[in-house]
Amino acid sequence: MAGELENTVRGFYRILDKMDFVSLGRNFTDDAQGIDELSRKWMRGRSQLEDYFKQFGPVVKDIHSEVRDVRESTSGDTGLLTCWVEQDYTLEGKRQHTSAPTTIVLRRSGAEWRVALIHSAPLPETG
Repeated sequence: MAGELENTVRGFYRILDKMDFVSLGRNFTDDAQGIDELSRKWMRGRSQLEDYFKQFGPVVKDIHSEVRDVRESTSGDTGLLTCWVEQDYTLEGKRQHTSAPTTIVLRRSGAEWRVALIHSAPLPETG
C-alpha cells in the first residue's frame, strides 16, 4: 500500500504528464530546488522551477512517467522518497526516453506534502 509521500509524488508526475505546469508549481515549497539537466545548473526557488517547467510547453509533448521501486521515510515534517522514474516524451519532434534513479525531499505544509528538492540522475541506455 502506498504511503503519503508516494501518493504525493505519483500525483506530481500525473500533473507533469498532463503538462499542467501551473498546478505543478503549487506542489513546490517556496525554497524548492532542482537540477536543470540541459543547462547543468541548479534551479533554486519555486519561481525558477516554475519557469523551467513552463518552458517545456512549446517543445515537449506526450509525456508519460512511470514511478517504480519506491522507498519513503519521514521524520517530523520532512520526508525522503527514492524511486526510479522511467519517462517517455517527444522533445522538439524527437521521441526521448529517460531512465533515472530519483530522490525527492518533501516538506509538510499544513496537511499537504510539497516538493522541496527533486534530483534525478538519468542513466545512459545499456546494451
